[in-house]
Amino acid sequence: MGGLIAVAVIVAIAGYGVMLYNRLVKNRQMVGEGWSGIDVQLKRRSNLIPNLLESVKGYMKHEKELLEEVTRLRANAEAASGGTPGERSQAEGMLSAVLGKLMAVVENYPDLKANENFLDFQNALEEIESEIQLSRRYYNGAARNNNIAVESFPSNLIANNFGFETAEYFEIEDAGDRAVPKVSFG
Repeated sequence: MGGLIAVAVIVAIAGYGVMLYNRLVKNRQMVGEGWSGIDVQLKRRSNLIPNLLESVKGYMKHEKELLEEVTRLRANAEAASGGTPGERSQAEGMLSAVLGKLMAVVENYPDLKANENFLDFQNALEEIESEIQLSRRYYNGAARNNNIAVESFPSNLIANNFGFETAEYFEIEDAGDRAVPKVSFG
């Protein structure tokens, strides 16, 4: 009778260990899926930028430095595509900031703002930026769940023995983007 109880306890512990291991695998896969979603959206944006720049070049002859900076930062972001989430988010954050500058400068060109091609590209860019934010939230949620499982007891025992690691968050690097905007009605 005592041997049967010992076997039942060992089977229960082993079953629990398998369950924890499978949860860690699931979390790791969700992190990978989330990162893939971010990557797809960032590539969509990167592919849109040359067309956007082409549509504004004719109008923005005096903004050559800004257009060159967008091109340079796009190339940097593409080069960072094989890096860590931190490296990628830094490169993409710099690109986002300069794209914001470009859109602000467009306000000085009424003919450009009325150009149908430019408006189509601007709308597509806004849609992609929204998708990037959704993908980033999904990825960071998956990374959070993974990190909790990897660091919590008793699943950390399984994680340490089988090489599971915490995931890096995809965060906004620019402190200005994190700041709460100041609104004044006076």
